[in-house]
Amino acid sequence: MLEASMIVVGDEILGGYVTDVNSPLLARVLRENGVGLSCVHVVADDLAAIDEALGLELARARPRVVVTSGGVGSTPDDLTFEAVAASLGRGLVTDPTIGAKVDGALAWSAEQGFPVSDEFTRHLLRMARIPEGSRLVERSDGWAPGVLVDVEGGVDAGGVTVAILPGVPSEFAALLTEAVAPEVLAGRNPTPYVTELSHGYPESVLNLAFVEVMERYPDVKLGSYPGRPSIVRLSGVRSEVEAAAARIAAVLAELDASDAGQRLAAARAARAARATGTRSRSATASAAESATASAAESATASAAGSATDEEEA
Repeated sequence: MLEASMIVVGDEILGGYVTDVNSPLLARVLRENGVGLSCVHVVADDLAAIDEALGLELARARPRVVVTSGGVGSTPDDLTFEAVAASLGRGLVTDPTIGAKVDGALAWSAEQGFPVSDEFTRHLLRMARIPEGSRLVERSDGWAPGVLVDVEGGVDAGGVTVAILPGVPSEFAALLTEAVAPEVLAGRNPTPYVTELSHGYPESVLNLAFVEVMERYPDVKLGSYPGRPSIVRLSGVRSEVEAAAARIAAVLAELDASDAGQRLAAARAARAARATGTRSRSATASAAESATASAAESATASAAGSATDEEEA
């Protein structure tokens, strides 16, 4: 079964200047393709930090896709291509497709009157220097490219594929959904069946039922999330998920019929009635206050009008 990991690169995220939105998107796309997300690292714009995170993920179970986000621009802190190449013991080569785009950017800069020196050109061309043996992934109308680097044959051969993507959310999303997902993720794992049950009980009341279900259906993934209402989410093979859900639903029905469940329901209904009464009284009071204020304004306006009439007379 294919699994995935992610490395988010950026001092701006660690510093709290920017909120990472790429990892939640990746998690959703992976889930839709039946691929589990094992780990998300958020690391600094630092060669050693990127190397450490990548090394940890390369050591995990395979086949695996490791998705990186950020650090593929032209500024000195954009180090992801260089870091991945060094971690894999590979050199950097200039990709002709990215190089052509950079040439266009250089020409535009010169047309605008910006000084385009050899050093300026060298830094911009860093965007085209990708790990040796990589292959490019692009989308139809985007500028920023993505790169796939296969390790030990990549996911097709039971190895690892590293997907290096830009950190700009719109570019990341487009490349992930239009290029990486179809080529690397789609059709490799069965998509799990997911169902949810809602209830109004404390989580602890259902703990024994959860233990029973997990022991009886070990391949079903169970998650419990407190709230109003609380949610129980089950995922896995449909037949087993439905059986597990039926068991939890039966336990919830037993709780509803119990003395404790009846007392809890009565207390909840009483709170709701009190809340409704409070809202009604507040609305009545607000209406009364508005009416009083309107009357006062009318009286003030009338008095002012009378005074003006007297002065004009």
